[in-house]
Amino acid sequence: MTELLDSLLRGAAVAKRFSRDATLQAMLDFEVALASAEADAGLIPAAAVAPIAAAARASELDWPALRDDAARAGNLAIPLVKQLTARVSARDAEAARFVHWGATSQDAIDTGLVLQVRGALDDLGADLDRLIHRLAAQVRAHRATVMIGRTWLQHALPTTFGLKLAGTLDALLRARADLAGVREQALCVQFGGAAGTLASLGTQGPAVAAALARRLHLQEAATPWHGQRDRIVRVGSWAASLTGLLGKFARDTALLTQTEVGEIAEASGPGRGGSSTMPHKRNPVGCASILAAAARTPQLAATLFGAMQQDHERGLGTWHAEWETLPELLMLCGGALAAACALVEEWSVDTARMRANVDITHGLIMAEAVTMALAESMGRLEAHRRVEARCRDAIAQRRHLLDVLREDEAITALLSAEALARLTEPQHYLGAAETFVDRVLAHADVAMAPQSPTGRTSQ
Repeated sequence: MTELLDSLLRGAAVAKRFSRDATLQAMLDFEVALASAEADAGLIPAAAVAPIAAAARASELDWPALRDDAARAGNLAIPLVKQLTARVSARDAEAARFVHWGATSQDAIDTGLVLQVRGALDDLGADLDRLIHRLAAQVRAHRATVMIGRTWLQHALPTTFGLKLAGTLDALLRARADLAGVREQALCVQFGGAAGTLASLGTQGPAVAAALARRLHLQEAATPWHGQRDRIVRVGSWAASLTGLLGKFARDTALLTQTEVGEIAEASGPGRGGSSTMPHKRNPVGCASILAAAARTPQLAATLFGAMQQDHERGLGTWHAEWETLPELLMLCGGALAAACALVEEWSVDTARMRANVDITHGLIMAEAVTMALAESMGRLEAHRRVEARCRDAIAQRRHLLDVLREDEAITALLSAEALARLTEPQHYLGAAETFVDRVLAHADVAMAPQSPTGRTSQ
């Protein structure tokens, strides 16, 4: 079932990180790095490393047997280590004695997962940067495109499409900044042995753990974290938060594609967004895939939070609950990011329709502007009462608000015809929209500027 829907719901690059072979290879990479680190420390013979490395190929393992044996063993590492040991023994019986030396199943599974997560975060970070670049270009292109702002799904006040997109861009920049912290805190090697003390390695345990981290290019943890799952939760929370903000973007976009609104259209083409029965349909399928991911991620993130209540030094069932949950979160996030990139790159923006929709209430959206101008002379409450009454008249009489305002002597005594005409022009009531757009674009320029080898922004 999942394979049939992968291209619709999951990011292809991230999904490869969590394929069957990738999962097995990540644990095998741990075993090879462990043997190398222990050989460097003199704990196992140096001659044992090459046979272990030669046998550690996921593509050559009997994965159906691993699958069946994992059900009996309680995790995947136990049968994997058995198969690896047998394969090493076929090459070098002496070397086989030192496979998985001093480690426990969770060391292999957790570190393997961290290696997969690192690759997934690389992919997600690259797609996030692509989306930021594409969205920033759209913000610049539409910084002055007037459209209606909507609150409670109703027309509110004029805004710009550039500002609407800038809100999403600003949130994406925060997600990008958060990613650096997630990587620093979460990409740590797991190595604690049977109960987190590395007792089987005597006094050499910390040195081996440090060497293992260096070989795998991971952070060294201050202590083994078998029972402390905040690192897993941090990764999952980041992915869920990013998917959620993409869901907000997709929801707004989908609403703008509605036939009655028509301000945006997703890309069309043979087989894209069609209907099995209605030839005319142009459904927002990109938005749909993002929204599907956003609907699922809160519950997946909740599973990770619930699994934090681990039992003592190794959890019973709670640890197991993470194995499929975190990869699924990251794959859904990857799918949402890929869909958002394609959406922004390929959509059609109808600026004329945006402007036409601003006018469909016949000036009612400018009532606040008139109220604030009147308030300077008659006070805010009285100005609000009077303009509200004129709005009701305009609705009842199906007339433009400006025409009704011009018939109110109390209003025309304070505001000239020219002033009223200006106050009811949407482009004159955009407030600080341009300032806010400038701020976000300036932030984006700094955040996305090329970095020099020293880590400083290139000029």
